[in-house]
Amino acid sequence: MCRLYALRATHPTHAACELLDAQNALIHQSRQDGRGLANPDGWGMARMLAGEGRCFRQVTPASQSATYRREALQLHGTLLMAHVRRATVGTPALTNTHPFRHGDAFLIHNGHIPAFDEVRPQLCAALSMERAEAIRGSTDSEHVLALLLQLRADHPDVSMGTITEMAINRLRSWCAAAAAPVNTGVSDVPFDDLTTVPHEVLHGTLALNIIWTDGTTLGGARYNRTLWYRERRAPYLCPICGNPHAEVSRSDAGSYRATVLASERITDEHWRSVPNGSGFSVDGAGKLSHRPLATA
Repeated sequence: MCRLYALRATHPTHAACELLDAQNALIHQSRQDGRGLANPDGWGMARMLAGEGRCFRQVTPASQSATYRREALQLHGTLLMAHVRRATVGTPALTNTHPFRHGDAFLIHNGHIPAFDEVRPQLCAALSMERAEAIRGSTDSEHVLALLLQLRADHPDVSMGTITEMAINRLRSWCAAAAAPVNTGVSDVPFDDLTTVPHEVLHGTLALNIIWTDGTTLGGARYNRTLWYRERRAPYLCPICGNPHAEVSRSDAGSYRATVLASERITDEHWRSVPNGSGFSVDGAGKLSHRPLATA
């Protein structure tokens, strides 16, 4: 079901330690995550820096890839994403590897859309021909990005949070109409610890941990999977490497702000859980805000 990481900061920030060497670095989660499962079916990283986006993906397991280490050491920017994949919908392939990109828009996803074979035709029918033809892989995740961008194009004056909410409500409706039974609501099961969730509940429930960006704002939703955040009001002085991770002068350090999001707590700092069934955004000042998702 994949593991993910994202950061939005006021100043360019490096993520190498959180991806490689921290107490629960993303590379460790590639080998074995909190459920005791590996996420070996590919990895990817993306960043925005000075208005320029970059994305790199590979199907090789992160834990076995020298390229993963090289890219992690170079990854820095004001907006960062990283993802290790456990394939649920779509075979291991480069076209099915996160992050998905369209221009300066990027998306990573943890979870799945049950009965996707029934949902996919309805989702594609909601897209323009050009946007539908731009989909290269077979994952539910890439289709979700296409839906978000279509809604953004159809409603250019609507906030990113409202677009995310609209997309989730459409997916809820399509899943509810599917031939196979799907739990489309916010589950009463405590998803903060997935090891306690029965298999049939885990795989029969709509799960949309979405983190996406249009190139400026970072936003998304927590929906029936784990998602944690850590707010930082100063450059993180890493206990692993001994260095601050941010590119900021000493005189400017007081203005540094950042929010880190991850499907599992990565460092031994105090992390908070994003409430289940909520949408969130992180603005250019590095401040996270969240609210319950309204249901249609």
